[in-house]
Amino acid sequence: MTIVPITSDGVDAAEVSWFAALCSDDYEYLGMPDGSLRSSWEHCSTIVKRAEARGFRNILCPSSYQVGQDTLSFVAACAPITDRINFLAAIRCGEMQPIMLARTVATLDHMLKGRLTLNVISSDFPGEVAASDYRYRRSHEVVEILRQAWTRDKIDYEGEVYQFKGVPTDPARPYQQNGGPLLYFGGYSPDALELCGAQCDVYLMWPEPKDQLAQRMRDVHARAAAHGRTLDYGLRVHMIVRDTEAEARDYAEHLVSRLDDEYGKLIRERAHDAISLGVSHQARARELADQFGYVEPHLWTGIGRARSGCGAALVGSVDQVMSEIEAYQKMGIRAFIFSGYPHLDEADHFGTKVMPHLKTCSLPEAYGRVPAETPATPLGRGVRR
Repeated sequence: MTIVPITSDGVDAAEVSWFAALCSDDYEYLGMPDGSLRSSWEHCSTIVKRAEARGFRNILCPSSYQVGQDTLSFVAACAPITDRINFLAAIRCGEMQPIMLARTVATLDHMLKGRLTLNVISSDFPGEVAASDYRYRRSHEVVEILRQAWTRDKIDYEGEVYQFKGVPTDPARPYQQNGGPLLYFGGYSPDALELCGAQCDVYLMWPEPKDQLAQRMRDVHARAAAHGRTLDYGLRVHMIVRDTEAEARDYAEHLVSRLDDEYGKLIRERAHDAISLGVSHQARARELADQFGYVEPHLWTGIGRARSGCGAALVGSVDQVMSEIEAYQKMGIRAFIFSGYPHLDEADHFGTKVMPHLKTCSLPEAYGRVPAETPATPLGRGVRR
């Protein structure tokens, strides 16, 4: 399998992240709402603190209007209650005037002392249906304006969507040096790949068979190379890890044991990205799966029966999950965003069973965006259990 060049080729660790379920995506039984797991400050901030305690290096804070909480407000509130974990905050481009967004991001970055990363989103706004090429053009311009705000004395920009002349950048300078927060991005259309190749730092993928992921990485690398750039690559996937494979598979069946497929369809369709190309690829993976929902020996697509977006989980014993992660790393994947149901319990399972054996890093530190105040931990691989 051809390995594409990556920006952080001198780093042999992985950025291992968890997920803050701001969009009410937390269940004991998939598709069965549970008031104790609903999106709330109390519940989601507890997930963040648990992830930090378990050694996760970053945490994805998603954006959704129909359910959940405001992402940037949530991240700001988490700044004083954490001191090590990074935050991958979703920003829906165009939702906020770009220069005001730059100031907001800079404020957050100072509050977090450089622990901010950004997930660039180009989805429709509530009540809006815009053409895909327009949404990606708008996002492209927003990111270019953010870059100017973070690296220049003044913003001078003449685009199709935005025009600015001589706007001072003093309020919008971030804590991080050498370019501001890292930009993560996921998308599948040609316009999406062009935006990522030209502007972003880490290309995020949803779970598919490895040969399809490898081809996607090659396609994105070609777009980045056309701009004289290299990227890093990340995988967003759910996690079910137990002491034995049988226990993990049993728990996967437990998760969907009360799922009504019609209600699962409603959950999928309420999301703003429900008709995206990426979601269609997740649906295709479910179609190709065996009778138990596995499209690869340890990649289970049952999650996607009641979830738009990332719709599959790695399922297996500690050794099996470790082997899968190592295989992804050999492909050139540097960043991992894991999650599980319920998120607190699964953070404990993964955090105690797998994290002690992973060499981890913070990508902003690897990129030299912020001084490394503490060494990446744990730096060594333990003996597998």
